[in-house]
Amino acid sequence: MTVADLLRRYGQEVTPKKRGARSEQSRLRQLLGHSIADVGLHNLSGAAASRYRDDRLKAVKPASVRRELVVLRHVFEVAMTEWSIPIRLNPVRQIKLPSDSKPRERRLEDGDDTRLAEAISANSAWYLRPLIALAIETGMRRGELLSIRWKDVDMTAPTIRILKTKNGHPRTIPLTPKAVKILTLLERKDERVFPVTPNAVRLAWERLRKRAGLEDLRLHDLRHEAVSRFFEYGLTVPEVALISGHRDPRMLSRYTHLRPERVAEKLAKATAG
Repeated sequence: MTVADLLRRYGQEVTPKKRGARSEQSRLRQLLGHSIADVGLHNLSGAAASRYRDDRLKAVKPASVRRELVVLRHVFEVAMTEWSIPIRLNPVRQIKLPSDSKPRERRLEDGDDTRLAEAISANSAWYLRPLIALAIETGMRRGELLSIRWKDVDMTAPTIRILKTKNGHPRTIPLTPKAVKILTLLERKDERVFPVTPNAVRLAWERLRKRAGLEDLRLHDLRHEAVSRFFEYGLTVPEVALISGHRDPRMLSRYTHLRPERVAEKLAKATAG
């Protein structure tokens, strides 16, 4: 039995149950295409994993290699604990993983929102303006925004119930008055609030940010903007986590980039008099 046998079984039995199945299948294919896949389970060692790491670091960024090795590490863990395959050690645990990428700190700068708004023309996709505005007001991911169903929107509470989330845990998001206004102005054309595909949104966003001259701005950066604003509004960590869906405070901190000048304003108010 070889590593390839484990990778294929994992891809058939474990990966399909995950939210990020498509991305993980791609990583499994990458692993299967490397010589590590031919290593026999009787001959596993940290050296095989380190060769894979070093080979991949010549081709892709450390963060990508880290994600691939995390998948491989879990493949061995499942084989050892759930499939009762007699593997003496997990070779990935014998090596040092590449460093994770530094968290992005990009937020909307002065004038960015205006440039985006002005770049949206009559020929732009109808959903761009409300989708972007709602992303900033709620901190929701693209997939979450596209999964919203009208029946899960409660304008009186006001909240949105999100069933399909990245971590698999449904959550209810409280809405700001502006978010309520955005939803109120939308036509109910379909069961979903935004009945469009993720790829359509990606392409529309790429065109928009080029027209706006903001090619360094990613759609996901709007989530960073939202989470940072929530803290600047004075919300607590549990309150922001309730909205964002972060279950680990350390991960939440990666999304938070407070503006020092806003903190200075708070200090001034707190110490006034």
